[in-house]
Amino acid sequence: MTEFEKMRSQQLYNFSTPDIEKSLVHAKDICRKLQTASIFDDNYRELIEDLIPGIPEDSVICPPFHCDHGNGITIGRNVFVNYNCTMLDGGRITIGDNVLIGPNCQLYTPQHPMDYVARRGTIETAYPVTIGEDTWLGGGVIVCPGVTIGKRCIIAAGSVVAHDVPDDSLAAGNPAVVKKKLNEQRTDE
Repeated sequence: MTEFEKMRSQQLYNFSTPDIEKSLVHAKDICRKLQTASIFDDNYRELIEDLIPGIPEDSVICPPFHCDHGNGITIGRNVFVNYNCTMLDGGRITIGDNVLIGPNCQLYTPQHPMDYVARRGTIETAYPVTIGEDTWLGGGVIVCPGVTIGKRCIIAAGSVVAHDVPDDSLAAGNPAVVKKKLNEQRTDE
């Protein structure tokens, strides 16, 4: 198994290998080009589709945007990602349909070793992040490695999500906790 395959399968991996470096260099080059682009530029769509393969035509990521690989990000239909989002996608990041991500949000998958000596090296683990459909992340939300946020959730601006959030929840704080259930009266689904 390659180090890249280990990275995507939640195993300890060495992030300094040529296969991972090649992916990082590709993403950094595209992110650099996006820094001076807007969603209205002629080459925006070509750049974002090269960075995030399979991104639907009706989904938008407003530059500037930062990621490690891009190829670890799966975005659903009708997704809007506002300015200055960071997605560290060593592990997979999956975003459902109709998700809104506010400005300055950060989605992290890498987890460095707890042992300080091991942290000096070039090893880490990456845990996937999942954002369910119809969810809204307010500005400045941080989502930690391995977290799943359910469907139809609202995460309040500035929250740090360190634990899973169930469907139909409003969560807020640092660490984010569920403050109330949402959509209990809905009958149109």
